[in-house]
Amino acid sequence: MKEGKEIDVYRDTSLRYLGYTNEVGEAFRSLIPKSIVWLSYAIASGYVLADTIHKGSREYSKESGEGKNKRVLLSATDTLIWQSFASVIIPGLVINRICAGVRFLQRPATSIVMKSPWLTTAVGLASIPLIIRPIDRAVEDAMDLTIRQWIGYHPHENRED
Repeated sequence: MKEGKEIDVYRDTSLRYLGYTNEVGEAFRSLIPKSIVWLSYAIASGYVLADTIHKGSREYSKESGEGKNKRVLLSATDTLIWQSFASVIIPGLVINRICAGVRFLQRPATSIVMKSPWLTTAVGLASIPLIIRPIDRAVEDAMDLTIRQWIGYHPHENRED
């Protein structure tokens, strides 16, 4: 992190991992009731909403002036979209498909270890840290090239990363 850069508690601290609760749920899907998997999505969605409210409130607390309501709306909307895709939708789908792939590869296995649902869970859990940064960056880049261009909103114009 560059010196002088403001720390975003929802993206730059360990709180970020709450957004990945649903990936843990997906990794354990073959071992736990579906209701627990859905609970993991509720927790991750709560994190997304908390960051959305935080970013909107932060923008609201800035100087008032022309376009304040628009800035609040754009900031909150940008955060909601980014977090929804980067924290819940894409990583949940990726871990779900990784685990499904492991289960598919386990079908012909004869070893009890290779057939274990714990193997699927272990591979799913081990994949989570590997997907975080690439997905975050891809969602950031996709939004920079699409919705942010369309609505003229650039929350990180001066970022140095």
